[in-house]
Amino acid sequence: MELRLSSAKIREWHRQDEVPILVHANDKEVWRNLTDRFPFPYTRKDARDWIEFNLRLDPPMNFAIEADGEAVGGIGIGIREDVRRRSAEIGYWIGRKYWGKGIITEALTAFTEYSFKNYDICRLEASVFEWNSASMRVLEKAGYVREACLKKAATKDGQTIDLIIYACVR
Repeated sequence: MELRLSSAKIREWHRQDEVPILVHANDKEVWRNLTDRFPFPYTRKDARDWIEFNLRLDPPMNFAIEADGEAVGGIGIGIREDVRRRSAEIGYWIGRKYWGKGIITEALTAFTEYSFKNYDICRLEASVFEWNSASMRVLEKAGYVREACLKKAATKDGQTIDLIIYACVR
């Protein structure tokens, strides 16, 4: 799978992504906006384990965002189970060097379309920490709608905060 964007692309993970992803992922400001499944500090072992995990997934669900010839972030979905089996959580991140360049908005828009075409889902959801207004703008530009504010629903970086829920339906 490869989705070409104007200044980047979305593609499957490769073993060669280990070092570049380590450089971009080992940043507390990146970690601060993600769930705790994304570790900090982010080690070479974390990068290797993530890539190996994704190489085994069939079908692939998580992809690298490549810019300037290297992996600089990631985007993917997790399909829910049971009665929510046609819904998926979408997540994304990009290295700080690439913030504010429109790459993640374009990637989210393209990947949303790809997900609806290639997986048996009719709903994509994203959860955003209350302080992450940049990610809220990204979601809105990509066609997601704010559905809820879950008061004090998340604890991150020593703070218990609101979780904002966005969704896009097919």
